[in-house]
Amino acid sequence: MRAKVWIALGTIYVVWGSTFLAIAVVVRDLPPFLAMSLRHLVAGALLFGWVMLRHRNRDPIGWRQWRAAFVFGGALFLLGHGLLAWAQQDVPSGIAALLVGTIPLWFAILAWIFMGERLGGRAFAGLVLGFAGLALLVDPTGEQGAEPIGALAIVVGALAWSAGSIYSQRSALPKDTLLGAAMGMLAGGALLAVVSGGRGEWNDATFSSDALLAIGYMVVVGSLIGFSAYVWLLKTVPASTVSTYAYVNPVIAVLLGWAFNDEVITSRTLLAGAAIVLGVALMVSRSTEKQQADGREPEAEPSLSSARG
Repeated sequence: MRAKVWIALGTIYVVWGSTFLAIAVVVRDLPPFLAMSLRHLVAGALLFGWVMLRHRNRDPIGWRQWRAAFVFGGALFLLGHGLLAWAQQDVPSGIAALLVGTIPLWFAILAWIFMGERLGGRAFAGLVLGFAGLALLVDPTGEQGAEPIGALAIVVGALAWSAGSIYSQRSALPKDTLLGAAMGMLAGGALLAVVSGGRGEWNDATFSSDALLAIGYMVVVGSLIGFSAYVWLLKTVPASTVSTYAYVNPVIAVLLGWAFNDEVITSRTLLAGAAIVLGVALMVSRSTEKQQADGREPEAEPSLSSARG
């Protein structure tokens, strides 16, 4: 069992960290919203079919469920992944991953504003460190960080991901986690296709072998294998163990961008990355400690909100 846990953890560490490099590869030839639309429509269709055939779903699937899926999928996949892919036309994959790594910080802020959760000293320190790192990653010249417009797009996507995730916890999405994810992917993929069509992206598309392989990798490895490993881990080990992916993924992404995409790792990137990773670690440890102080075990139910790949 221990070996299986480490294999599954290693899978989400590497797989979800590597999707940023895959996006960098695919947007060289395919427009961003078109590429993400293809990814999520294919992955959603495969997952939806598998759930229906194997799980014999009994959850209702009506207008309320699909409406929730479009809100959820629009926030996570249209804004979250769509803006990320758009920004990665100029922003290096490693820096993009570090900016996306601020998602736990946005979770804490939204929970504080809309759900009344108190922020203690550890959480406040995590927020300060995290956003200091985020500020370091923004460089008006784009030479040692992300240009402001690209950074803003990724941060807006991260905020939308967090808001959509919180929404999903109280929405009409099916209780079956895999079914809800599949519906969200299909809805988000459809919205991405509408935006792609409105931008006229089909006229600029080049379906190269590299682009198709990158999309296939994100569909099979990033969405299906990665999410399956994530769900299995949440049923097997404490959520605090699974949540370590939140600060391992950016490190993996930075190293892969350096090794395979000729991205330069500057001292500024290292300092910003360290601040963001430490800030996220403080937020994650604070969340686990809060659950234990309330007399609860750390949550171990599969959650759509945490799956980033």
